[in-house]
Amino acid sequence: MDKLTLVSRLYCHLCTEMEEALAPLSAEFGVALEVLDVDADPVLLALYDELVPVLLHDGEELCHYFLDVGKVRDHLDALR
Repeated sequence: MDKLTLVSRLYCHLCTEMEEALAPLSAEFGVALEVLDVDADPVLLALYDELVPVLLHDGEELCHYFLDVGKVRDHLDALR
C-alpha cells in the first residue's frame, strides 16, 4: 500500500493532533504517513493554507481540520 499525506504547519496544534491520531491507523493498516509543511511549498500553500491540517491519499482529500477516523478507516479498508 502506498502512503497517506498530511499537509501540516509547524505551529498548528490541530496538525499535531491529527498526526498523533493517525499513528494508530497508520500502524494498523501498514501505511506510511508523509508530512508536508504547507508553508514550504507555494503550491500547497495556495491550495490548503486555511484548511490545514489536510489528509490526502493519492491527491484525494480525506479530511481537513480534524481526523475523520471512520472515513479514513473505510477508505483504507477499501484499498485492501
